[in-house]
Amino acid sequence: MRCLVTGSAGFIGFHLARRLLQDGHEVIGFDGLTPYYDVQLKEARHAALAQFPSFRPVIGQLEDLAALDAAEAHGPFDLIVHLAAQAGVRYSLDNPRAYVDSNLTGTFNLLELARRAPPRHLLLASTSSVYGANARVPFRETDRADEPLTLYAASKKATEAMAHSYAHLHTIPTTAFRFFTVYGPWGRPDMALFKFVRAILDDAPIEIYGEGQMRRDFTYVDDIVEAILRLVSVVPGDATPALPMDVADSLSPVAPFRVVNIGGGAPVGLLDFVTVIERVLDRPARRILLPMQPGDVPQTFAAPDLLLALTGYRPSTPLVEGVGAFVEWFRDYRASAAR
Repeated sequence: MRCLVTGSAGFIGFHLARRLLQDGHEVIGFDGLTPYYDVQLKEARHAALAQFPSFRPVIGQLEDLAALDAAEAHGPFDLIVHLAAQAGVRYSLDNPRAYVDSNLTGTFNLLELARRAPPRHLLLASTSSVYGANARVPFRETDRADEPLTLYAASKKATEAMAHSYAHLHTIPTTAFRFFTVYGPWGRPDMALFKFVRAILDDAPIEIYGEGQMRRDFTYVDDIVEAILRLVSVVPGDATPALPMDVADSLSPVAPFRVVNIGGGAPVGLLDFVTVIERVLDRPARRILLPMQPGDVPQTFAAPDLLLALTGYRPSTPLVEGVGAFVEWFRDYRASAAR
Protein backbone atom coordinates (compact mmCIF):
# COMPACT_ATOMS: atom_id res chain seq x y z
CA MET A 1 0.00 0.00 0.00
CA ARG A 2 0.92 3.63 -0.38
CA CYS A 3 0.25 5.16 3.02
CA LEU A 4 0.09 8.71 4.31
CA VAL A 5 0.90 8.86 8.02
CA THR A 6 0.56 12.26 9.68
CA GLY A 7 2.58 12.73 12.83
CA SER A 8 5.27 10.37 11.58
CA ALA A 9 7.91 11.93 13.83
CA GLY A 10 5.60 11.60 16.81
CA PHE A 11 5.57 8.76 19.30
CA ILE A 12 2.80 6.55 17.89
CA GLY A 13 3.19 7.76 14.31
CA PHE A 14 6.85 6.73 14.29
CA HIS A 15 6.07 3.22 15.52
CA LEU A 16 3.23 2.77 13.04
CA ALA A 17 5.26 4.11 10.10
CA ARG A 18 8.19 1.84 10.97
CA ARG A 19 5.93 -1.21 11.13
CA LEU A 20 4.32 -0.34 7.78
CA LEU A 21 7.77 0.05 6.23
CA GLN A 22 8.95 -3.25 7.74
CA ASP A 23 5.90 -4.91 6.21
CA GLY A 24 6.87 -3.65 2.76
CA HIS A 25 4.54 -0.69 2.34
CA GLU A 26 5.38 2.78 1.08
CA VAL A 27 5.03 5.56 3.66
CA ILE A 28 4.80 9.29 3.15
CA GLY A 29 5.39 10.73 6.59
CA PHE A 30 4.00 14.17 7.30
CA ASP A 31 5.15 16.03 10.42
CA GLY A 32 5.65 19.60 11.58
CA LEU A 33 8.56 18.85 13.96
CA THR A 34 7.05 21.37 16.39
CA PRO A 35 8.99 22.32 19.56
CA TYR A 36 6.27 21.15 21.99
CA TYR A 37 8.98 18.78 23.20
CA ASP A 38 12.59 17.99 22.20
CA VAL A 39 12.81 18.34 18.42
CA GLN A 40 15.98 16.22 18.42
CA LEU A 41 13.92 13.24 19.55
CA LYS A 42 11.51 13.79 16.66
CA GLU A 43 14.41 14.13 14.23
CA ALA A 44 15.93 10.90 15.57
CA ARG A 45 12.65 9.09 14.89
CA HIS A 46 12.56 10.37 11.32
CA ALA A 47 16.21 9.44 10.88
CA ALA A 48 15.36 5.87 11.88
CA LEU A 49 12.54 5.81 9.32
CA ALA A 50 14.85 7.24 6.66
CA GLN A 51 16.79 3.96 6.75
CA PHE A 52 13.95 2.52 4.67
CA PRO A 53 14.10 3.51 0.97
CA SER A 54 10.30 3.54 0.74
CA PHE A 55 9.95 6.30 3.34
CA ARG A 56 9.50 9.88 2.15
CA PRO A 57 9.17 12.67 4.71
CA VAL A 58 7.22 15.88 4.15
CA ILE A 59 7.86 18.54 6.79
CA GLY A 60 5.07 21.01 7.44
CA GLN A 61 2.15 22.03 9.59
CA LEU A 62 -1.32 20.66 8.97
CA GLU A 63 -2.56 24.25 8.98
CA ASP A 64 -0.29 25.01 6.01
CA LEU A 65 -2.17 24.13 2.83
CA ALA A 66 0.99 24.35 0.71
CA ALA A 67 2.67 21.72 2.89
CA LEU A 68 -0.31 19.41 2.59
CA ASP A 69 -0.27 19.94 -1.16
CA ALA A 70 3.33 18.70 -1.14
CA ALA A 71 2.20 15.57 0.68
CA GLU A 72 -0.78 15.08 -1.62
CA ALA A 73 1.55 15.18 -4.63
CA HIS A 74 2.88 11.78 -3.48
CA GLY A 75 -0.62 10.28 -3.71
CA PRO A 76 -3.09 8.88 -4.34
CA PHE A 77 -3.07 6.97 -1.07
CA ASP A 78 -4.52 3.57 -0.33
CA LEU A 79 -4.44 4.35 3.37
CA ILE A 80 -4.39 7.56 5.41
CA VAL A 81 -3.66 7.38 9.13
CA HIS A 82 -4.07 10.74 10.81
CA LEU A 83 -2.07 10.79 14.04
CA ALA A 84 -0.71 14.35 13.96
CA ALA A 85 -2.21 16.53 16.67
CA GLN A 86 -1.35 18.85 19.49
CA ALA A 87 -1.29 16.40 22.37
CA GLY A 88 -1.25 16.81 26.12
CA VAL A 89 -4.04 17.41 28.60
CA ARG A 90 -2.15 19.90 30.77
CA TYR A 91 -0.59 21.89 27.93
CA SER A 92 -4.09 22.66 26.68
CA LEU A 93 -4.54 24.80 29.79
CA ASP A 94 -1.49 26.88 28.89
CA ASN A 95 -1.73 27.13 25.10
CA PRO A 96 -5.30 26.39 23.99
CA ARG A 97 -4.88 28.03 20.59
CA ALA A 98 -2.39 25.35 19.54
CA TYR A 99 -5.21 22.80 19.84
CA VAL A 100 -7.56 24.84 17.69
CA ASP A 101 -4.91 25.35 15.01
CA SER A 102 -3.65 21.76 14.85
CA ASN A 103 -6.56 19.59 15.92
CA LEU A 104 -9.40 21.55 14.32
CA THR A 105 -8.00 23.51 11.39
CA GLY A 106 -5.35 20.90 10.67
CA THR A 107 -7.81 18.03 10.73
CA PHE A 108 -10.19 19.95 8.48
CA ASN A 109 -7.39 20.36 5.93
CA LEU A 110 -6.56 16.66 6.14
CA LEU A 111 -10.22 15.76 5.61
CA GLU A 112 -10.29 17.97 2.54
CA LEU A 113 -7.29 16.08 1.18
CA ALA A 114 -9.16 12.81 1.77
CA ARG A 115 -12.26 14.22 0.07
CA ARG A 116 -10.33 15.13 -3.07
CA ALA A 117 -8.78 11.67 -3.34
CA PRO A 118 -10.59 9.22 -1.04
CA PRO A 119 -8.40 6.45 0.35
CA ARG A 120 -9.57 2.90 0.79
CA HIS A 121 -9.66 3.59 4.52
CA LEU A 122 -9.08 6.71 6.62
CA LEU A 123 -8.09 6.07 10.22
CA LEU A 124 -7.61 8.82 12.77
CA ALA A 125 -6.58 9.10 16.39
CA SER A 126 -8.83 10.19 19.18
CA THR A 127 -8.37 9.74 22.91
CA SER A 128 -9.93 8.28 26.03
CA SER A 129 -10.05 11.87 27.28
CA VAL A 130 -13.24 12.35 25.25
CA TYR A 131 -15.09 10.31 27.88
CA GLY A 132 -14.47 13.24 30.23
CA ALA A 133 -16.68 13.23 33.30
CA ASN A 134 -18.29 9.91 32.39
CA ALA A 135 -18.51 7.97 35.66
CA ARG A 136 -19.58 4.68 34.09
CA VAL A 137 -16.75 2.19 33.63
CA PRO A 138 -15.44 0.55 31.62
CA PHE A 139 -15.73 3.19 28.90
CA ARG A 140 -17.63 1.87 25.89
CA GLU A 141 -17.67 3.42 22.46
CA THR A 142 -21.42 3.95 22.67
CA ASP A 143 -21.23 5.86 25.97
CA ARG A 144 -22.03 9.55 25.86
CA ALA A 145 -18.89 11.61 25.42
CA ASP A 146 -20.39 15.07 25.68
CA GLU A 147 -18.69 16.37 28.84
CA PRO A 148 -15.02 17.02 27.96
CA LEU A 149 -12.95 18.42 30.80
CA THR A 150 -10.23 20.08 28.71
CA LEU A 151 -9.95 21.78 25.35
CA TYR A 152 -7.70 18.91 24.28
CA ALA A 153 -10.54 16.44 24.85
CA ALA A 154 -13.03 18.77 23.19
CA SER A 155 -10.78 19.17 20.16
CA LYS A 156 -10.46 15.40 19.73
CA LYS A 157 -14.20 14.89 20.05
CA ALA A 158 -14.57 17.58 17.40
CA THR A 159 -12.11 15.63 15.25
CA GLU A 160 -14.41 12.61 15.47
CA ALA A 161 -17.47 14.71 14.63
CA MET A 162 -15.84 16.39 11.62
CA ALA A 163 -14.63 13.03 10.31
CA HIS A 164 -18.13 11.59 10.69
CA SER A 165 -19.60 14.40 8.62
CA TYR A 166 -17.06 13.83 5.83
CA ALA A 167 -17.68 10.08 5.95
CA HIS A 168 -21.39 10.77 5.51
CA LEU A 169 -21.15 13.47 2.85
CA HIS A 170 -18.32 12.00 0.78
CA THR A 171 -18.54 8.26 1.57
CA ILE A 172 -15.04 8.07 3.05
CA PRO A 173 -14.73 4.86 5.10
CA THR A 174 -13.40 6.10 8.42
CA THR A 175 -12.34 4.56 11.73
CA ALA A 176 -11.58 6.70 14.77
CA PHE A 177 -9.71 4.97 17.55
CA ARG A 178 -9.56 6.15 21.14
CA PHE A 179 -6.16 5.59 22.74
CA PHE A 180 -5.68 4.81 26.43
CA THR A 181 -2.42 6.04 28.06
CA VAL A 182 0.06 4.80 25.49
CA TYR A 183 3.63 4.14 26.66
CA GLY A 184 6.80 2.49 25.42
CA PRO A 185 10.17 3.13 23.72
CA TRP A 186 10.58 6.45 21.91
CA GLY A 187 7.84 7.91 24.13
CA ARG A 188 7.13 11.59 24.74
CA PRO A 189 9.18 13.41 27.41
CA ASP A 190 6.03 15.03 28.84
CA MET A 191 4.46 11.68 29.72
CA ALA A 192 4.63 10.10 33.17
CA LEU A 193 6.85 7.12 32.33
CA PHE A 194 9.53 9.25 30.67
CA LYS A 195 9.47 11.82 33.48
CA PHE A 196 9.51 9.23 36.25
CA VAL A 197 12.36 7.16 34.81
CA ARG A 198 14.50 10.22 34.11
CA ALA A 199 13.92 11.61 37.60
CA ILE A 200 14.60 8.34 39.41
CA LEU A 201 17.83 7.78 37.49
CA ASP A 202 18.86 11.35 38.35
CA ASP A 203 17.90 10.84 42.00
CA ALA A 204 15.31 13.60 41.68
CA PRO A 205 11.83 13.46 43.21
CA ILE A 206 8.79 12.51 41.14
CA GLU A 207 5.45 14.31 41.39
CA ILE A 208 2.43 12.01 41.58
CA TYR A 209 -0.88 13.78 41.14
CA GLY A 210 -4.21 12.81 42.60
CA GLU A 211 -2.34 11.68 45.73
CA GLY A 212 -1.48 8.58 43.70
CA GLN A 213 -5.10 7.40 43.72
CA MET A 214 -5.71 7.80 39.99
CA ARG A 215 -5.84 4.73 37.73
CA ARG A 216 -4.85 4.48 34.08
CA ASP A 217 -5.40 1.83 31.41
CA PHE A 218 -1.79 1.72 30.23
CA THR A 219 -1.42 0.44 26.66
CA TYR A 220 1.94 -0.59 25.21
CA VAL A 221 2.75 1.10 21.91
CA ASP A 222 3.35 -2.14 19.98
CA ASP A 223 -0.14 -3.24 20.99
CA ILE A 224 -1.50 0.04 19.65
CA VAL A 225 0.23 -0.50 16.31
CA GLU A 226 -0.96 -4.10 16.04
CA ALA A 227 -4.54 -3.03 16.72
CA ILE A 228 -4.39 -0.24 14.14
CA LEU A 229 -3.01 -2.56 11.47
CA ARG A 230 -5.72 -5.12 12.15
CA LEU A 231 -8.39 -2.42 11.93
CA VAL A 232 -7.05 -1.34 8.52
CA SER A 233 -8.71 -4.35 6.90
CA VAL A 234 -11.98 -3.92 8.83
CA VAL A 235 -13.34 -1.19 6.59
CA PRO A 236 -16.58 0.47 7.75
CA GLY A 237 -19.29 -0.18 5.21
CA ASP A 238 -17.78 -3.48 4.08
CA ALA A 239 -18.82 -6.87 5.38
CA THR A 240 -17.44 -7.27 8.90
CA PRO A 241 -17.25 -10.18 11.32
CA ALA A 242 -20.51 -11.11 13.01
CA LEU A 243 -20.50 -9.39 16.40
CA PRO A 244 -21.67 -11.10 19.58
CA MET A 245 -24.94 -9.84 21.00
CA ASP A 246 -23.23 -8.28 24.01
CA VAL A 247 -20.88 -6.12 21.91
CA ALA A 248 -22.29 -2.76 20.87
CA ASP A 249 -20.90 -1.82 17.45
CA SER A 250 -20.34 1.93 17.14
CA LEU A 251 -20.74 1.88 13.35
CA SER A 252 -22.74 4.95 12.38
CA PRO A 253 -26.21 4.26 10.94
CA VAL A 254 -25.75 7.06 8.39
CA ALA A 255 -22.07 6.89 7.41
CA PRO A 256 -19.22 4.40 6.91
CA PHE A 257 -17.78 5.55 10.24
CA ARG A 258 -16.85 3.64 13.38
CA VAL A 259 -15.26 4.44 16.75
CA VAL A 260 -13.09 1.79 18.43
CA ASN A 261 -11.35 1.80 21.81
CA ILE A 262 -7.74 0.62 21.80
CA GLY A 263 -6.97 -0.34 25.36
CA GLY A 264 -6.54 -3.54 27.32
CA GLY A 265 -9.24 -2.98 29.90
CA ALA A 266 -6.89 -3.43 32.89
CA PRO A 267 -6.40 -0.14 34.78
CA VAL A 268 -3.40 0.20 37.09
CA GLY A 269 -3.10 2.57 40.05
CA LEU A 270 -0.40 5.22 39.72
CA LEU A 271 1.36 4.04 42.88
CA ASP A 272 1.46 0.50 41.49
CA PHE A 273 2.80 1.94 38.23
CA VAL A 274 5.62 3.64 40.16
CA THR A 275 6.35 0.39 42.00
CA VAL A 276 6.81 -1.39 38.68
CA ILE A 277 9.24 1.32 37.53
CA GLU A 278 11.19 1.01 40.79
CA ARG A 279 11.42 -2.74 40.33
CA VAL A 280 12.70 -2.44 36.76
CA LEU A 281 15.24 0.25 37.70
CA ASP A 282 16.14 -1.51 40.96
CA ARG A 283 16.07 1.74 42.87
CA PRO A 284 13.42 3.60 44.88
CA ALA A 285 11.62 6.74 43.85
CA ARG A 286 11.40 9.85 46.00
CA ARG A 287 7.66 10.39 45.84
CA ILE A 288 5.84 13.71 46.21
CA LEU A 289 2.07 13.26 46.36
CA LEU A 290 0.11 16.22 45.00
CA PRO A 291 -3.60 16.99 44.47
CA MET A 292 -5.29 16.19 41.17
CA GLN A 293 -4.70 18.80 38.48
CA PRO A 294 -7.48 20.59 36.59
CA GLY A 295 -8.72 18.47 33.67
CA ASP A 296 -7.51 15.17 35.10
CA VAL A 297 -9.95 12.28 35.54
CA PRO A 298 -9.86 9.71 38.36
CA GLN A 299 -9.44 6.78 36.00
CA THR A 300 -9.44 5.58 32.42
CA PHE A 301 -10.78 2.11 31.73
CA ALA A 302 -11.30 0.76 28.21
CA ALA A 303 -13.89 -1.79 27.22
CA PRO A 304 -11.91 -3.67 24.54
CA ASP A 305 -14.80 -5.91 23.48
CA LEU A 306 -15.49 -4.25 20.14
CA LEU A 307 -11.82 -4.29 19.12
CA LEU A 308 -11.63 -7.96 20.06
CA ALA A 309 -14.79 -8.80 18.13
CA LEU A 310 -13.65 -6.95 15.01
CA THR A 311 -10.03 -8.08 14.94
CA GLY A 312 -9.61 -11.01 17.31
CA TYR A 313 -7.04 -8.94 19.20
CA ARG A 314 -6.76 -6.98 22.43
CA PRO A 315 -3.73 -5.26 23.99
CA SER A 316 -2.12 -7.56 26.53
CA THR A 317 1.57 -6.68 26.99
CA PRO A 318 2.33 -6.96 30.74
CA LEU A 319 3.21 -3.61 32.31
CA VAL A 320 6.54 -4.82 33.67
CA GLU A 321 7.55 -5.99 30.20
CA GLY A 322 6.58 -2.70 28.55
CA VAL A 323 8.27 -0.59 31.22
CA GLY A 324 11.39 -2.75 30.88
CA ALA A 325 11.48 -2.13 27.13
CA PHE A 326 11.14 1.61 27.69
CA VAL A 327 13.93 1.69 30.28
CA GLU A 328 16.28 -0.22 27.96
CA TRP A 329 15.53 2.22 25.14
CA PHE A 330 15.83 5.27 27.42
CA ARG A 331 19.26 4.30 28.68
CA ASP A 332 20.53 3.68 25.15
CA TYR A 333 19.02 6.89 23.79
CA ARG A 334 20.37 8.99 26.65
CA ALA A 335 23.85 7.53 26.23
CA SER A 336 23.88 8.19 22.48
CA ALA A 337 22.59 11.75 22.97
CA ALA A 338 25.42 12.43 25.44
CA ARG A 339 28.11 11.40 22.97
